[in-house]
Amino acid sequence: MLVSLFAYFFLMMAIGYYGYRNATSDVSEFMLGDRKLHPAIGALSAGASDMSGWMLMGLPGAIYLSGISAAWIAVGLVIGAYFNYLLVAPRLRIYTEMTDDAITIPDFFEKRFLDTSRSLRVLSSIVIIVFFTLYTSSGVVAGGKLFEASFGLDYEIGLFITASAVVAYTLFGGFLAVSITDFVQGCIMFVALVLVPSVAFIDLGGYNTISSTLISIDPEFLNWFSGVTLLGLLSSLSWGLGYFGQPHIIVRFMAIRTLGDIQKARHIGMSWMLVTVLGAVATGLVGLAYVTVRGGSLADSETIFIYLSQVLFHPYITGFLLAAILAAIMSTISSQLLVSSSSLTEDFYKSFIHRDASQRELVLVGRLSILGVALVAIALSFDRSNSILSLVSNAWAGFGAAFGPIILLSLYWRNMTRDGALAGMITGAVTVLVWIYAPIQIDGKNLTSYLYEIIPGFILSFIAAIVVSLFTSKPQACITDRFDKMRQFITEYVDKRTLRKSN
Repeated sequence: MLVSLFAYFFLMMAIGYYGYRNATSDVSEFMLGDRKLHPAIGALSAGASDMSGWMLMGLPGAIYLSGISAAWIAVGLVIGAYFNYLLVAPRLRIYTEMTDDAITIPDFFEKRFLDTSRSLRVLSSIVIIVFFTLYTSSGVVAGGKLFEASFGLDYEIGLFITASAVVAYTLFGGFLAVSITDFVQGCIMFVALVLVPSVAFIDLGGYNTISSTLISIDPEFLNWFSGVTLLGLLSSLSWGLGYFGQPHIIVRFMAIRTLGDIQKARHIGMSWMLVTVLGAVATGLVGLAYVTVRGGSLADSETIFIYLSQVLFHPYITGFLLAAILAAIMSTISSQLLVSSSSLTEDFYKSFIHRDASQRELVLVGRLSILGVALVAIALSFDRSNSILSLVSNAWAGFGAAFGPIILLSLYWRNMTRDGALAGMITGAVTVLVWIYAPIQIDGKNLTSYLYEIIPGFILSFIAAIVVSLFTSKPQACITDRFDKMRQFITEYVDKRTLRKSN
């Protein structure tokens, strides 16, 4: 196992060195790969950075505990990812380049609305840093659990091993290294999530044995609607709303080479996602049957993938499968660290501390920011009582509610104003935080027990942005003209593609 893991670590470091040598000369290269990302790399990079340890640990663990009804979250995510590719990716790719080559989401907001007060940049940067630090800590928690469950190491040592490896290649290799490592990690995750449930399925003798075992445990285990209320179903499906506001995912759209490559990336990305999500759900179902039939035991349901990897495979293969978990964890952490770093560098340091900083200085600040955010995330991760799924859900809702409506409206509504964007962003972020942390209970349960916080956050953010935009001064002519050019560019491109197909 250690041989396979060390081989994996060596490969990640080699890619980091390649990125360091080829694409870290200036901030645009370090943060966005100079907008030259291949569609396959962009698609798998977006997918791998999206799913994190949740894919191989959180989702199988939820299925293991609650049955197939816990898979509604995955259904919502697949739907949300598809519409993210369809609605956000093409326009964001073109618009960010038209708005003076914006390379971060806060940078895009400021340039989209010509915000001379810089309030949009500052506020969105604060949202990114706060929620990404929380999000990053979920990945570090997953790494600590992995090394504890697999090698018997102390949980705290696992935290530092995971974080150190990610920081090393992200800090030196920048966006190019992160994207290529995400691509490799996405391939590893794909193979692992097909291999593990398939081998366990065959080992148990097929569908009849597995289904009868699961039904003997709980007759409703394979019922999609068992214990599911209407609000619970809406909460699970609403995870898809989060995609529109996830900076570490949509920044991949900004970096893809051309508009034509967006469609290729969508086909690749959605195919990858469907297979891996089905594999994760199957791992939870088959895993419970395997543990029951073979008389094993599992202290933590989120380690079912690790358990199956250890008992079903040769140690060399087990090492590869554990590397898949590391791949899921590290791909997300690296993307989040890079976006946090870009925000601290471009949106704080360059904007408010040293406007005339050289490219070399900005890259250095970016690297120091990566290290700083990682250290804070490690500190938060020492509370091992946090589940991976709960940490991810809070951060996911925060971004989805604060940024999702603003991204969509800024790309589709020419008359949206800066004040509308500010109002929507504040309303979304505050609603999510109040919903999670306010001491409000109904029948002894917190609000989050009834309805996922992204739903009220997203709806109120959308309403606030529209209402405030309608009651404030209309955007300047230069803003609406640029919006019209973006829309015309998209329309002409679609018309040309339609004409080529008809011919």
